[in-house]
Amino acid sequence: MSSKVSGKEPVLEIQNLCVDYGLGKESVQAVRDVSLTLHRGEVLGLAGESGSGKSTLAYGLTRLLPPPGVITGGKVIYHQPGGDPVDVLRLSDAGLRQFRWAETSIVFQGAMNSLNPVHTVASQLMDVIAAHEPKMSKSARLARAKELLKLVGISPDRLGSYPHQLSGGMRQRVMIGMALALEPQVVIMDEPTTALDVVMQRQILRQLVDLRERLGFSVLFITHDLSLLVEFSDRIAIMYGGRIVEEAPAAKLYKDPLHPYSHGLLNAFPPLRGERRELSGIPGSPPDLRSMPTGCAFHPRCPKAFDPCRTDLPLLAAPADRTEEDRTGGERTVACWLHPGA
Repeated sequence: MSSKVSGKEPVLEIQNLCVDYGLGKESVQAVRDVSLTLHRGEVLGLAGESGSGKSTLAYGLTRLLPPPGVITGGKVIYHQPGGDPVDVLRLSDAGLRQFRWAETSIVFQGAMNSLNPVHTVASQLMDVIAAHEPKMSKSARLARAKELLKLVGISPDRLGSYPHQLSGGMRQRVMIGMALALEPQVVIMDEPTTALDVVMQRQILRQLVDLRERLGFSVLFITHDLSLLVEFSDRIAIMYGGRIVEEAPAAKLYKDPLHPYSHGLLNAFPPLRGERRELSGIPGSPPDLRSMPTGCAFHPRCPKAFDPCRTDLPLLAAPADRTEEDRTGGERTVACWLHPGA
């Protein structure tokens, strides 16, 4: 896929990234040759079931992989505003410390596990600022911490609170504020609303949309809930068995999903409007990464599988059976023998 879609400038390019857990013959390939481009000011959604490799991809591109995770191939190119592109995977330890939080930050799924339970909100926000702005005075750091809470809709008088004294939604807002403390260009959100009720999910997402419009950062939003991404993202990539199987603008994916797995994910969530219909989940279970099926990884669960699906791996490409705009403009790609590449 082209590094530019509709003239947009890329801010983060993932090129043929591969991540394994373990070494040698016993290793498990969790991310397989993944390429994605996040454009400046864009929200790119990444969806898939648990075990599809979404979080491993996020940890890999930020070099936060826990042992025994190993990056075995690929590049992660970050385009600095007004500067030269840098390969994140080749940064020194000092360069990596500067890259994290200052250029790219991450919001994890469980805010209660990410926040330190024995430190106040103020001390944790101020520590992030102090680590990157050591010359900033304590009073200036405190003022910045107050600004961050206001930014995410929390009263500054909660700075003295401990994480257990906040609701789940407030804790997640604190994490978002912490992620924005140094005004990064890219914010990676790894299922940040999964543990919250539907009302709180929508509140946080609306606030995130507002913050993105005001501050201009880009978002890689990872979730298993495709219904969230459809209303929130500019583009959506679908991941299965460690690979990207479809990528398209959110509206096009919603109206016309090409990959049967994308279609199954969309039909697994009830619509808020329209006629009542019976939900149809995806039969079977995600593949065991230690013994992947031959051909398309989805074929054992796919109701439309035919002979090539069982033997030949489909590559991600622009579908030949769609419009000229889709095929030549980099608007959408799919890895499916039902829609072979041009």
